[in-house]
Amino acid sequence: MSLETLLPKLENNDEPLSARELAGLSAISRDEHERFLEVWRRLSIQRRRGVIDKLADVVEDNVELDFSRVFLAGLFDDDVQVRAESIKGLWEYEGQNLATVLLRLISDPEAIVRSEAALGLGRFLLRAELSDIVDPRTEEIEAALRTTIRDTAELEEVRGRALEALGARGHEWVREIIDEAYASRERRMQISAVHAMGRSAAAEWLPTILEEMHSDDGEMRFEAAIAAGSIGDEEAIGDLAELADDDDVEVQEAAIGALGDIGGLAARSVLHQIASDTKDERILEAVSEALAQADFGDDPLGVQANIDRSTAEDREDMDDDE
Repeated sequence: MSLETLLPKLENNDEPLSARELAGLSAISRDEHERFLEVWRRLSIQRRRGVIDKLADVVEDNVELDFSRVFLAGLFDDDVQVRAESIKGLWEYEGQNLATVLLRLISDPEAIVRSEAALGLGRFLLRAELSDIVDPRTEEIEAALRTTIRDTAELEEVRGRALEALGARGHEWVREIIDEAYASRERRMQISAVHAMGRSAAAEWLPTILEEMHSDDGEMRFEAAIAAGSIGDEEAIGDLAELADDDDVEVQEAAIGALGDIGGLAARSVLHQIASDTKDERILEAVSEALAQADFGDDPLGVQANIDRSTAEDREDMDDDE
């Protein structure tokens, strides 16, 4: 649907909008963006919330669509939910202008926005860690997150998200902050510390993570499973196999996903065993996705698949010649 057709429908609060229709907001030009903003500012809060929520769902399933101009506008919205969901919607956006806005939003009046801003800044730190680039913006982000973590007047949820974001950095002072948070008596900070251990991908945290897989706290077991998958050490396979039979379904799925992240023959064997032992469609789907992830992790370029295909074709040719 063209933008000209979509905008009048957008203004009608009683007009339901499908994902296909909202695709007309993808990759809009600068001029189209101005026309969109004129309409957007007139919409009710509920209408803006509904549009942003649906766009976030759509882009999660179809990364080829680009709603970045809409989400960037949402960052400045008067409504807290629109601001928070717009940050989530920009999970693949890499423009430096986003970092500038998130650094402002980490001081937003609403805690949920501050939390999402902290997590969003973590993406820039992960990119800096992987590229081994140090620049003033990276240092500014680190300083902002560090200040948030140290602010005892801040809510634990926000401080925890800042810690999770900072976990991507390999600095010694970051490891010390993770240690300190884990040793604290604050449940939220302890759970976020385990999450940060996983983001660090450092094997030194594995003994702690394996221990927390047996925690009485379901959320902690969930985070420990995710962290084990991020580290990718086969030593975690046995404990993850146990968690795949956890009473908490979300913990089960996290453990299964972690096995897929680790990959290799041992993890695959456990995944196939899980599939043979259950008829639960949700678990079977999780196993299928984990096996697909294991395939990609073990052979990201599909080299082996191409070799196998070529080998099979060669055998067919030989049989034909005979």
